[in-house]
Amino acid sequence: MTTKSTVDDFLSQRTLAVVGVSRDPKKFGNTIYRELKAKGYRVLPVNPKMETFDGDRCYPSLAALPERPGGAVIVVPPAQTEAVVRDAAAAGVGRVWMQGGAESDAAVRFCQANGISEVHGECVLMFAKPQGFGHKAHRWVWGLLGKLPK
Repeated sequence: MTTKSTVDDFLSQRTLAVVGVSRDPKKFGNTIYRELKAKGYRVLPVNPKMETFDGDRCYPSLAALPERPGGAVIVVPPAQTEAVVRDAAAAGVGRVWMQGGAESDAAVRFCQANGISEVHGECVLMFAKPQGFGHKAHRWVWGLLGKLPK
């Protein structure tokens, strides 16, 4: 279960990798990268099929990054997420955020068994400040319904 303290700890990291960054502006990997960057985070794009993204060098894996980020936002299909969390462990990345739809039970279990702080089933943009109107409204509704991490 994701807790508020886990969310806050993740978002306190100022350098984040986005695994699954995409050139397609309709994909979450594109939106998350751009919005986190606009919010003042230093963002490192990870996609083995791209050399650059948005003018920044793109890396094939977390292990290939020139520095260890404070956390990694994972925006890939669930079948790929377990390999990404294993890459995170090998690269010494101790925090991952499996964007809603990217999580898998195996990836969550791997993180828990290997001391990786993980957030899953939540949208990072509902919590990263400042929130846009849509994410702020979504968070407000989830708060009314009692679905926010405690």
